[in-house]
Amino acid sequence: MSNTTLRVVLGLTVAALILATAPLWAGRADLRLIGEMMSYLALAVLWNLLAGYAGLMSVGQHAFVGLGGYVLVIGTVSMGLPPLATLPIAFVVAGLAAAAFALLLFRLVGAYFAIGTWVAAESVALVFAGVPAWGGGAGISLPADVVRSIAETREMREFVVYWLLCGLGIGTLSAAYTLIRSKPGLALMALRDNPTAAVSVGVNISRIRFWTYVMVAALTSVVGAIIFLQKLRVSPQAAFSLQDWTVAVIFIVVIGGIGRLEGAIVGTAVYFLLRETLSGYGVFYLIVLGVVAILVVSFSGRGIWGLVERHLGWSLLPTGRRMSA
Repeated sequence: MSNTTLRVVLGLTVAALILATAPLWAGRADLRLIGEMMSYLALAVLWNLLAGYAGLMSVGQHAFVGLGGYVLVIGTVSMGLPPLATLPIAFVVAGLAAAAFALLLFRLVGAYFAIGTWVAAESVALVFAGVPAWGGGAGISLPADVVRSIAETREMREFVVYWLLCGLGIGTLSAAYTLIRSKPGLALMALRDNPTAAVSVGVNISRIRFWTYVMVAALTSVVGAIIFLQKLRVSPQAAFSLQDWTVAVIFIVVIGGIGRLEGAIVGTAVYFLLRETLSGYGVFYLIVLGVVAILVVSFSGRGIWGLVERHLGWSLLPTGRRMSA
């Protein structure tokens, strides 16, 4: 293991330990906020892999967040499964749905692809809203016995869900770093930097993009299932929210730095700082978010972390490789 990789592993391990012990020093509201930040970090890392590396500008990822939430509720309510047993099912269902979508969406390019992903997501939302057995437009809640199966006390249930969300946040970031440092990751980095050059050295762009799209969708669904395990209720409006699960995630990645893993970390911190500071100001909060996005993109196409890299040379999660002599 190289010194660089060792530093990254130690840093992620320390972060995981600090987060894991948060129930000892943080209040209930703080735990919910940190858990929410970890869920958005996971979603941002996944979308960054999709758009920043594979070049697939999807604006329909809320389809898979919603699928995860509904698989959780349907699996526990209709099939009697323990909540955690629905997570691998959500992974498979979303992966199969993404593969089916890809057969049509991958015929489109650029803005047409982006619009296609949004249409696909809205279609999925309409399907779930039209099924009365799943609550229709009003949604459905997890039964009390299912909630109690997570843990006996409310406090311990919140701890369990918190640890799951933190595990997803750190785990997704770690997995993405490992992927980028692997042989398939070389293909993704080549695709990010220069698709034409990537093709010239034998990278199969279609295959890389297909599997990236499918795997990102599957993992996004798992994140969605745990998000709604915390909320204990799912409805079409909340589960398939374009603003909550796609627009906010795109904002995080763009201001943080698209095509860089650190961008998801920085963007998540900035987004929650702005949200917690300005959310009480109504529409003004949204205006500030828009102004921040415009300013960041105007000064740096690679986001805040791009500026840090360019002027300070810092790299928290270095993925580049040096040629050995």
